[in-house]
Amino acid sequence: MIAIENGKIITPEQIIEGKVLLIDEDRIRGFADGTKDAERIVDAHGRYIMPGMIDVHSDKIEQYIQPRPTSQMDFEFALKVCERDLLSAGITTMYHSLSLFKDETFGKCLLRSKHNVQKIADLIENIHRRSHLIHHRLHLRIEIDNLDAYEIVRDMICQGKVHLISFMDHTPGQGQYNSLAMYHETISKYRGEEISALGFEDIIEHHKHKDTLSLAQLRELAALASEKGIAVASHDDDTDQKLILNKELGVSISEFPISLATAKAAKAHGFYTVVGSANIMRGSSHSGNMSAAEAVLEDCGDIICSDYYPAAVLHSVFAMHVEYGMPLPHMVNKVTLNPAKALGTDKDYGSITAGKKADLLVVELLDGYPVITHVFVNGNRTSRIEYRR
Repeated sequence: MIAIENGKIITPEQIIEGKVLLIDEDRIRGFADGTKDAERIVDAHGRYIMPGMIDVHSDKIEQYIQPRPTSQMDFEFALKVCERDLLSAGITTMYHSLSLFKDETFGKCLLRSKHNVQKIADLIENIHRRSHLIHHRLHLRIEIDNLDAYEIVRDMICQGKVHLISFMDHTPGQGQYNSLAMYHETISKYRGEEISALGFEDIIEHHKHKDTLSLAQLRELAALASEKGIAVASHDDDTDQKLILNKELGVSISEFPISLATAKAAKAHGFYTVVGSANIMRGSSHSGNMSAAEAVLEDCGDIICSDYYPAAVLHSVFAMHVEYGMPLPHMVNKVTLNPAKALGTDKDYGSITAGKKADLLVVELLDGYPVITHVFVNGNRTSRIEYRR
């Protein structure tokens, strides 16, 4: 039995002080008044104790595997380095977001090929039978103009190698790239092969006539995922009509709605809405779309993910608390309990509740920034850091 004392325990509803948090093997035992019967005592020194964070969407692993366009690292080495960094960011469950793109408009990424997506999926599955630090999960992102994705996704779902799927449409003129000027600026920065070979006007023309997966295929993939207990998300919703269609397909999560009106509509339709932590920290979307902070303040930003910058997740929680006065338990829920509910894992994860897995963080405010001093995963202390004074 492990007892964590002298901490401010963040539950879904309140912050509890003066109690000891007990861990029994890999589960939370509950609260106590003292440390009697504890085999080990951890002093939190007045810091916050919160659940480990659950990141539903991050493509950060791509940067570890392919740090430069012409440089590819060993996959397992990259995953091991990545998980150490994720642990230090307080992310104890990561849904690695791998994309099945058809073209290279957004730059060449070796990890987005069928072979490499399946390779990292196999590694994620295998690593849990060996030594690892955090819970690794696979979020498979399906670009709807990739016709090959249908069979790939179907097979991977049946093999139990996928834990979340999402439907994406990066066609210019709608969704994330409703503004063609923003689309041109974005793909120019990526320097994908298509823009240099075809030119911008021909790329736009190509997208007007391209083939896409059928609604029947998307509906079948969503139904198959649902049968396996896998949540289905949409990406960059921009109209009420698209939300209604996604609802009919079996989608339950709306990632990065592009406007406040769409985010509110998604909530009204019963979707969990996802916003990015870097957007909160920067004060705006990198694509010129909705402010994530505004969505949170307007109660239509349910879940905060890292998207591409995991270190921002914890900081965004405290930034919304300090700068905007949002209650800390409410903000913590957006990176713990709410994602667990959306993914159907809240029986075991997402809150400091007796019986749940002991994935826990001890967080100190240092120079106005939240820093993590302890991490527990499945009741095991996997990280311990003290800053020098």
